[in-house]
Amino acid sequence: MSIRFICGMVLTVMTCALVAPAAYAAGEAVATSEAASLENRIQDLKADVIGLNRDLLVLEEELLFPASTQVAVFVSMDVGKLFALESVQVKLDDKVVSNYLYTPSEVQALHRGGVQRLYVGNLKTGRHELTAFFTGQGPHERDYKRGATLVIEKGAEPKYVELRIRDSAGKLQPEFDVKVWQ
Repeated sequence: MSIRFICGMVLTVMTCALVAPAAYAAGEAVATSEAASLENRIQDLKADVIGLNRDLLVLEEELLFPASTQVAVFVSMDVGKLFALESVQVKLDDKVVSNYLYTPSEVQALHRGGVQRLYVGNLKTGRHELTAFFTGQGPHERDYKRGATLVIEKGAEPKYVELRIRDSAGKLQPEFDVKVWQ
């Protein structure tokens, strides 16, 4: 081997040793910026998927429960000192459409003004009978089961029905009524 060849090899190795870290750092900076760009694109895609999922859920509800046939039943309580709610059963046209057994925390939420959506379904236009049975503990810790019935006229618009449980201080009894929201 000639001296020229060996000097050329040494010079090549030294150049690579000096240039490689700088090239690696530049490559690392490019990789870091590409990773950040990729991370931003992933976050944008996640936001798009969440938005599409929300739109899909709204569309699904509109298709399953169109406004022309939709009926929704809600439960609310006022005070609740004369009645400790345990369960509610809802019948539409003598067909049980909902049964719900309440936990103590759910009853507390209703006492604080919460309203629970108990049922959402479809009804044909015309007259329908809605019956709700409330089970729980009444005054003096007696078992209590009361019902409330309402005939509703279903038109082309959605129908919202509230099952209300209220204390009647004058009678010292709970009252159960059904209210249709317009």
